[in-house]
Amino acid sequence: MRVNGVDRVLAGAVLLLCVLGTVLVWSAGGASYAQKQVVNIAIGLVLMLLVMATDHRWVRILAPLVYAASVAGLVLVLTMGTTVNGSQSWLMLGGLSIQPSEFAKLAVVIGMALVIAERAEGSWRARVGVVDVLAMLAVAALPAALILMQPDLGTMLVLSATVCGVLAAAGTPRRWLGLLALGGVTAAVAAVSSGWLKDYQLDRFLAFTDPTLDPRGAGYNVEQARIAVGNGGLFGQGLFDGSQTQSGFVPEQHTDFVFTVAGEELGLVGAGLLIALLAVVLWRALRIAARAEDVFGRVAAAGIACWLGFQAFQNVGMCLGIMPVTGVPLPFVSYGGSSMFAGLLAVGLLQNIHLRARSMPAVRPAPRVLVRA
Repeated sequence: MRVNGVDRVLAGAVLLLCVLGTVLVWSAGGASYAQKQVVNIAIGLVLMLLVMATDHRWVRILAPLVYAASVAGLVLVLTMGTTVNGSQSWLMLGGLSIQPSEFAKLAVVIGMALVIAERAEGSWRARVGVVDVLAMLAVAALPAALILMQPDLGTMLVLSATVCGVLAAAGTPRRWLGLLALGGVTAAVAAVSSGWLKDYQLDRFLAFTDPTLDPRGAGYNVEQARIAVGNGGLFGQGLFDGSQTQSGFVPEQHTDFVFTVAGEELGLVGAGLLIALLAVVLWRALRIAARAEDVFGRVAAAGIACWLGFQAFQNVGMCLGIMPVTGVPLPFVSYGGSSMFAGLLAVGLLQNIHLRARSMPAVRPAPRVLVRA
């Protein structure tokens, strides 16, 4: 592996996010959670380095195995998983808890990228057709159905946005994207009107529209999160000194609502820095996608950017009250092994694509020489 060829800006932004996240987890959950988070980061970095060092051809060969393992994990969750906060999303293996749906996001991205890459490289048609779109949707359909059965609506929202991003990066016609968006809205309306959603899920969406409906129930998280962020002001109340954070008023603050710790204790400046680092990660991911030399690399990098971007927006949005509470972690910041492992695996794949683009020989234009017989 050529260390000199890595995207240092991407690597630096991710490492800074991990360090900042560990400090915020320490403030919200205590030293024990911070120590576990350091272990999670260390394991994630090893996984990232392994993906970076893997030959690009092996990445494509192993993609179906990663997809199959992800689907198998989602099936195991439904048969022997543990229910947390109303969602049967966790596998308990000894003292380790694993959330397969986090890895399913990456599996869907590389699975869809592999499908369109194989069809593009083996076909004379440059445009994406109906068969291509249906093939990519089929790859995403099985994990999506298993996630809905848990049910985990937060992961489903992130997965839906990721699938749309992959389809757009693959060159899907706009009319297909519009039809898919219309179908998604129709399905959401049907789920609400038919009573398919559970009561606590419906209460969360109602609390999003009006937090005053149930300030001590479904609207409690949002209300306390907004108070915590508002307390921070410009420079914050200081690390380990946030009144809402240290009093434990915000539930799940070291995981889903870790952004409120930054808002209260580091203020607008600290929270803005965190968002800026996330923006740098997205910028580098999109830059890698634009410079990728093959279809697989371009679509996979763009899909990772859509996944991390929408998940970050969803997490920060629910802390600010502009998005419903769905329980998705903030990439590289929230406490949790599965989310950290999946995110750093994705960064490793981005670096792998970047290294391949740098190793490709430059194509020089042929000299303009007239050869006469």
